[in-house]
Amino acid sequence: MPLSKPSAPIFCYVTDRKSLLRTSAGVSQQDALGALLNSITTAAAAGVHWIQIREKDLSGKDCSSLVRAALRFAKSSHSAVRILVNDRLDVAIAERAAGVHLGENCLPVSEAKRLLLSAADFVADFTVGVSCHSLAAATSAAAAGADYIFFGPVFPTPSKASYGPAQGVSRLSEICRAVSVPVLAIGGITAENAADCLHAGASGIAAIRLFQDVRDLPAVVRRLANAS
Repeated sequence: MPLSKPSAPIFCYVTDRKSLLRTSAGVSQQDALGALLNSITTAAAAGVHWIQIREKDLSGKDCSSLVRAALRFAKSSHSAVRILVNDRLDVAIAERAAGVHLGENCLPVSEAKRLLLSAADFVADFTVGVSCHSLAAATSAAAAGADYIFFGPVFPTPSKASYGPAQGVSRLSEICRAVSVPVLAIGGITAENAADCLHAGASGIAAIRLFQDVRDLPAVVRRLANAS
């Protein structure tokens, strides 16, 4: 069932190993995955609540291995972090991840829910989230049973340039008022503008660089928590 809007903001690290290592030449696939796993474990230890494994170019085998390793760390460290898998519902189910995150034009929410109900190892708290870039898409996803929504890009960002211009905090506020499920702001989120998103009604924030490219992530997480 859809998540209720949380009393404290949710922080979601969206992974991007290519961005993490773009300044390193001659890096092997194994080295890249190792560096990404280090980034994932750092984020979990710092208090990030969700980690979305968003490595779209990985094979099902390599994606499964990465998700399995991330889940193994969370279990061994007693971290409460939830590991979500981008698009690959099959991997999320096979590895018993906490949920799947779907792109706006990927597998429909209703179909994902149907497949989950038919899975023998379906977990009751498995969540299905969707990226949305318009009011119509957000309301449609919520009506179809999405447990949460990512909305953006809120601010300008190179990683979301293909989704059009930044939509701004006012549009984010409109989306948050229109749906009853949690909405996480994404796109150009920084430690400086995160508070604007939360004050606009967002239940949390999702980001790549904010959680991946900083020296003192625990301090950033504390600052974000105080911003709410």
